[in-house]
Amino acid sequence: MSVSDPAPGTGLPTSEQQHTTEQPLTERVNNRSQRPTSEAFKAFMASQWAPADSSLPPRDSVADYAARRRRAISDRFPGERLVLPAGPPKVRSNDTDYRFRPHSAFAHLTGLGVDHEPDAVLILEPVDEGTGDDGGHHAATLYFRPLAGRDTEQFYADARTGEFWVGARPTLAELEARLGIPTAHLDGLEAAVTKGVGAPEIGGISVRLVRKVDENLDALVDTARYNTAQDPESLDLSVYDALDDQLAEALSELRLLKDEWEAGQLREAVAATAAGFEEIVRALPRALAHRRGERVVETAFFAKAREEGNDLGYDTIAASGNNATVLHWIRNNGPVRAGELLLVDAGVEAESLYTADVTRTLPVNGRFSEVQRRVYEAVLDAADTAFAAARPGVRFREVHAAAMEVLAARLEDWGILPVSAAEALSDAGQQHRRWMPHGTSHHLGLDVHDCAQARRELYLDGELAPGMVFTIEPGLYFKAEDLAIPEEYRGIGVRIEDDILMTAEGPVNLSAALPRTPDDVEAWMARLG
Repeated sequence: MSVSDPAPGTGLPTSEQQHTTEQPLTERVNNRSQRPTSEAFKAFMASQWAPADSSLPPRDSVADYAARRRRAISDRFPGERLVLPAGPPKVRSNDTDYRFRPHSAFAHLTGLGVDHEPDAVLILEPVDEGTGDDGGHHAATLYFRPLAGRDTEQFYADARTGEFWVGARPTLAELEARLGIPTAHLDGLEAAVTKGVGAPEIGGISVRLVRKVDENLDALVDTARYNTAQDPESLDLSVYDALDDQLAEALSELRLLKDEWEAGQLREAVAATAAGFEEIVRALPRALAHRRGERVVETAFFAKAREEGNDLGYDTIAASGNNATVLHWIRNNGPVRAGELLLVDAGVEAESLYTADVTRTLPVNGRFSEVQRRVYEAVLDAADTAFAAARPGVRFREVHAAAMEVLAARLEDWGILPVSAAEALSDAGQQHRRWMPHGTSHHLGLDVHDCAQARRELYLDGELAPGMVFTIEPGLYFKAEDLAIPEEYRGIGVRIEDDILMTAEGPVNLSAALPRTPDDVEAWMARLG
């Protein structure tokens, strides 16, 4: 049999079958690599590099704030080991990764933003009461994979962690200097997580983990719990899941009140977002001329987000015409036509990972039609009424209720509601929600929908308090195919969204610099056009 003939039963030549079976699947991703492997090459690659800068950076401005956050969590869970992973890189396509972003709880308690810390883990180790960090119940350690020396093979051979491929990473000493957190090599993580794990009643240490961030860490903790259980066969992992859920809940609720540093980061994110909206207006002539004008709008904002911040806080909604009635329209593949409204919901994520979340609805040709203005002003009035209702001590849900009263009344005035506004606003009615189906507000911070694991009584039923940052974003969405409304309204979608910081004196609109009234929007667009 010649080497080009198929091997029996495989359809492959014998030589190809042999090669396929001998090379492990995990190594085949490197088949495109043509890196030399000679000893001469290795020796040459390890030589003649300038020494790394050994000076230590100053302490980050966030470090003291993050320490106070850790102390707050320490007070909630004395005597228990708390494990907060940053998470691993996420594969985008085969052997390429998405830009890394750490889990928000990890970022909140460490202060780390966009630095390259994939696989890092923060551990709060229980200590005797009052002997921990800031007099708390825990001592924090950040486990991290530091920069490989330039005399190591990893420096040039590891495409995921080597400096030659991904750039410099901070050393353990640098991170400790910046954050004020003791650091340790990631090689010691397994022992740190599993040491002494067991039931507290028999002298073991209870572990709480932020789950579904790092699958390997989930498995490690579950295995440790199983191996140290008094009766492994009857082990009920749901009991441990509940413990982990309580940690996730507490970490989420900790972010309900932003500190001074966080408020400053959100102001920066909002300012960059405002600059991005200006770029959108400038890009409208090009959007009008392009078959996928919504993509022109999207990319104009994205460029500013990358220039001024870390990234987008979420996928931009750039919705023109009837697409503006699709609440989460992120395809952004439609045209932008004169005479339509363009709804843009976008936010810049700062280097610290705090994000803005702003929506403006713009007349593509720079002028609102009579009907467009009518709908826009109704939404604006609802937003202003909600803003006026937001005060310390007011329940979060009351902001939404205030906006709904305005919108229901306008829908009744226009003859659109099939019932009275009062009936629609009753629990048994709600007909107005056909055209405003989402909530008016959500908390904002490290996540665009921040504090999502907080308990209902602290979120929706909670009282507004100084330090809270949230959106006010009423809208009206009249779909082109909606036969329950007069034809003149069909295909019009309007949302106005601002980012609000609650203070002791009342709410502050962080995004007020972006025009909101129809006259101001038209003048702003004329000035930038």
